[in-house]
Amino acid sequence: MGSPEFAVPCLRALHAHHDVALVVSQPDKPAGRGGQLTAPAVKAAAVELGLAVIQPRSARTGELRDALVASGAELAVVVAYGKILPVAVLEALPRGCINVHGSLLPRYRGAAPVQWAVIHGEPETGVSIMQLDEGMDTGPVFLERRVAIDPDETAGELLDRMAPIGAQALLEAIAAIAAGTARAVAQDHGGASHAPMLAKTDGAIDFARPTAEVAARIRGVDPWPGAHAILRGQPVKLFRARPAQGAAAAPGTVLAVDAAGVHVAAQDGAVVIRELQAAGRKRLAAAQFAAGRGVAVGDVLGLATARPGPGPEPGPGPGPGPKPGSG
Repeated sequence: MGSPEFAVPCLRALHAHHDVALVVSQPDKPAGRGGQLTAPAVKAAAVELGLAVIQPRSARTGELRDALVASGAELAVVVAYGKILPVAVLEALPRGCINVHGSLLPRYRGAAPVQWAVIHGEPETGVSIMQLDEGMDTGPVFLERRVAIDPDETAGELLDRMAPIGAQALLEAIAAIAAGTARAVAQDHGGASHAPMLAKTDGAIDFARPTAEVAARIRGVDPWPGAHAILRGQPVKLFRARPAQGAAAAPGTVLAVDAAGVHVAAQDGAVVIRELQAAGRKRLAAAQFAAGRGVAVGDVLGLATARPGPGPEPGPGPGPGPKPGSG
């Protein structure tokens, strides 16, 4: 069970080493300016591999549970499916459901663990293979793989790098389960933190925040929802940021434009933005953007929309809750 590109390497690995009885993905959704119905990446890969696919609109109607039982499979694998799974689905197969989760549990439970790890400036994250239970990513963990986060890495790049690591860890966990040697270790719920799904407003950049925090958020919301600000009364997208030293100035003030990028004043220094994109235009390197008179020293990058603070803190969060497990 999975939907986005992050889940595709796991599907391909399973197809190469095991019998995949059924693939479950979310329904096709409108995409692009034309709103054309587009299949999730997992469905497209499953069709390519000649695998049976279903796309239930809900996991709670009984359709999904019945399909899993009818498939004859022993184990369900969930990778970024994007739907809450009820107990009936979790218990539909003899060995239950295991999940490939993009964090070192119990930190960053929830829908966007990789993105929030980047936003919070974490030096590392990882992949956990866990048994799904009735809580939100609260089940015991079979194994984990640690992954260092590069200082200039975006969330999208990190997801791409972690996906094959997750696929290999999944195969190792399944082999141990089949051999009877797997040992699931309970999580320390006291050390849990939450990583909720991102909203469009999470991409609004507030240069009044500390420089490291601003740069990390720009990287963490790339590719979605994308970092954005207001420049000369118009929206502009921001890419490829890093913290730097800078002269004291009002937050958002453009201090310099050079080969390194656009230097923008923040709370305690400057943020260097390497690429920008005006509405309806191409994404350009900062020097090209400035050459086209898109930005100049003295301009101010303002907050596009109100955002409720810096986002959830990486510290302790709620323990096991009553909600069923998610993919």
